[in-house]
Amino acid sequence: MTKSTHEPLAASAPLQLPLPAEGDWFVLHTRSRQEKVLLADLIAMHIGVYLPLSRQVKFHGKKKVRTAMPVFPGYVFLRGSVEQAYQADRTKRVVNIIKVADQRTLDEQIRQIHLALTREAPLDPYPYLTKGVPVEVTGGPFRGLRGVVEDRTTMDRLILKIDMLGRALSLEIEGSLLEPIGAD
Repeated sequence: MTKSTHEPLAASAPLQLPLPAEGDWFVLHTRSRQEKVLLADLIAMHIGVYLPLSRQVKFHGKKKVRTAMPVFPGYVFLRGSVEQAYQADRTKRVVNIIKVADQRTLDEQIRQIHLALTREAPLDPYPYLTKGVPVEVTGGPFRGLRGVVEDRTTMDRLILKIDMLGRALSLEIEGSLLEPIGAD
């Protein structure tokens, strides 16, 4: 029997663990609702892992519970060796190991999402975009955050992407805080 992957978190519990520093990135496509259990398994095995989580309110009957939910359901990011990726696969919680061809790009994109989540940005799932202007936030609590602006409504939105997954998150932000940057 596996434990629930949607356990309530204390309001003060930190959601974001430090990013692992060593090794190559691998994207682990998980079995349904196994992200947090796999995270715990990999931490216990001393394998570098990152699972972006955000606090969400869920209702169980009339009871309101704050839970930590994966930002990218079905995916966990492992940083380590090929052998460690195969160790993760042997947990029987992984459907597929996705090798990362562009390590630098994925590392930068994960760092941007980690930065936004550690600053408790209200991120929303967003349709993945391939076109747009790259920008950096120049002021306020999200200073230094880089993303892509997409004009969906009258509000400016900063889009944070993980190209490999074809997924993105959006953050509403004042346009005057954004400055265009050159594409890498």
